Amino acid sequence: MDADDHSGSRPTASAGSDASLDAGGSTDILHHPKVVLVTGACRFLGGYLTARLAQNPLIDHVIAVDAVAPSKDLLRRMGRAEFVRADIRNPFIAKVIRNGNVDTVVHAAAASYTPRSGGRAALKELNVMGAMQLFAACQKAPTVRRVIFKSTSEVYGSSPRDPVMFTEDSSARRPPGEGFARDCIDIEGYVRGLGRRRPDIAVTILRLANMIGPAMDTAMSRYLAGPVVPTAFGHDARLQLLHEQDALGALERATVAGRAGTFNIGAPGVIMMSQAIRRAGRVRLPVPREALSVIDSLRRAASHSELDREQLNYLSYGRVMDTTRMANDLVYIPKWSTMEAFDDYVSGRGLTPIIDPRWVGSVESHAVAAAQRWGRARA
Repeated sequence: MDADDHSGSRPTASAGSDASLDAGGSTDILHHPKVVLVTGACRFLGGYLTARLAQNPLIDHVIAVDAVAPSKDLLRRMGRAEFVRADIRNPFIAKVIRNGNVDTVVHAAAASYTPRSGGRAALKELNVMGAMQLFAACQKAPTVRRVIFKSTSEVYGSSPRDPVMFTEDSSARRPPGEGFARDCIDIEGYVRGLGRRRPDIAVTILRLANMIGPAMDTAMSRYLAGPVVPTAFGHDARLQLLHEQDALGALERATVAGRAGTFNIGAPGVIMMSQAIRRAGRVRLPVPREALSVIDSLRRAASHSELDREQLNYLSYGRVMDTTRMANDLVYIPKWSTMEAFDDYVSGRGLTPIIDPRWVGSVESHAVAAAQRWGRARA
């Protein structure tokens, strides 16, 4: 899969610069990492982040870690990075960190999809137990000074009582009790614990909005790719998205900047679910909310995809985050807006309208005209 090299960060504070401006306008010298270890290196974000970091001449060494071997194409893209095949649930990861004199760890291995074998229990073990072992290894390694965790906006949940925008200090009105969101809440707790036990380690948590783009395969991209898109009757979710390249840019910026804290990462603007379906040329099928899970079960049987309860809530109510801290403190501005990111997904995937938009427009115009005539007749 090809990915365009769009960093998205401000020219005055790009990933390759030596200084940036904080929120107060003072100059802050960036101390670039020397040895970076990236987990989940055979997945989209981990693999392409490894490739970007390997191209940075200010970084001496990049170690890519995954439990599976990379493809030849991905290995080529990684360039001078060293690939180590290792399961982060195994104590061997501590030896990799110690022997490599790693000073920065980027944990991008948390997965949102359920493995074919083992189901939800296997996914939780991969995510939570792997993070615990990794952070324990970081705690014991005296060279480690930065830990970046790729989290998700799903930790905020989705409900009809949500605020207009979630800030980093907000909490879910109804905390997620299962799935990837629950795993990330637990992992965030573990990485904060690492920061308390090792105050010399700068801990950065990036809560990424739902990602979309032409190359990345996500539950959202699969959901909107079908010819008919079921939606919850009476609901029109507000969606804040993040282009796949902006997600990479934010991870790269956090790795180089070393800014401790929690940051919401999302594109400016929102798109309504009904808008997204129209722009993708799909057919919207409103159904009772209780039927969404049943329909998804039928879709899952054919496509091996899955939407858990939290994702179904998101499709009903949506979610929008305040990204002020991302812009002011992390000094990162996404290149794509939510609408632009979605349109790039549509064009990149080659989605063609199921129904001719001109026919839809004609039907809508006739319906509006008929309603106006009916209203005048009643008056």
